[in-house]
Amino acid sequence: MSTPEAQATAQAASSTLLDVSGVSKSFRGLRAVSRASLEVGRGEIVALIGPNGAGKTTLFNLIAGALAPDEGSIRFQGAEIAGQRADRVCAAGVGRTFQIVKPFTDMTVLENAMVGGFRGTSDRRVARQRAERALRSLEMWPQRERPASALTLPDRKRLEVARALATEPALLLLDEVMAGLRPTETDQMVAAFRRLNAEQGVTILLIEHVMRAVMALAQRIHVLHHGEIIAVGTPLQVTSDPRVLECYLGAAPA
Repeated sequence: MSTPEAQATAQAASSTLLDVSGVSKSFRGLRAVSRASLEVGRGEIVALIGPNGAGKTTLFNLIAGALAPDEGSIRFQGAEIAGQRADRVCAAGVGRTFQIVKPFTDMTVLENAMVGGFRGTSDRRVARQRAERALRSLEMWPQRERPASALTLPDRKRLEVARALATEPALLLLDEVMAGLRPTETDQMVAAFRRLNAEQGVTILLIEHVMRAVMALAQRIHVLHHGEIIAVGTPLQVTSDPRVLECYLGAAPA
């Protein structure tokens, strides 16, 4: 019979979707990420914030398989994924967006989303069904026949999310998808992500500079500075941390 301590450990492990432990990455001697650790639980919305150049996108690239870490562990749903190819990480259930949105401009909105929908299948009907669900979730279905080249910036960003969502991820990595949006457009995206999380159970890890969105969405925040995680906590805890105020929010500590 297992002990209460062992049961608690097993329960904690089962509730952890992503476990990044002591991950580092250097480029020609420059330490972009230094022994960074973070956890994302199933069903959570977690934010990763920090100044430009802090190493946030590098950490995303390590998680998503675009880069291999120099050291450390990245476990997703209990399995080690550090150093695996991006397509295998995606197949495991990690979808991601990119800072610079680049839709296939000679294709329609639906066809763009179907690119993600073909993850793990060659069946066009399955890909279309996945794409339709993703586009409906982001209220883009009425635009399905529009060429991607005709979309506004907010709609291109939503399409970027739809393409990732069509892979049917358990974990969605959002890399500054609200940058450049007006407040009303940001609020629309925030509402869409809340629905995805609440209704479809999609776990979200986002990089974002738009604090309006971070404060509205994130249950926990990790702050990265010079490649190191310097603070972890609720939005209220993090935004009142003197180290965060100094390095990121521009205020000197008292």
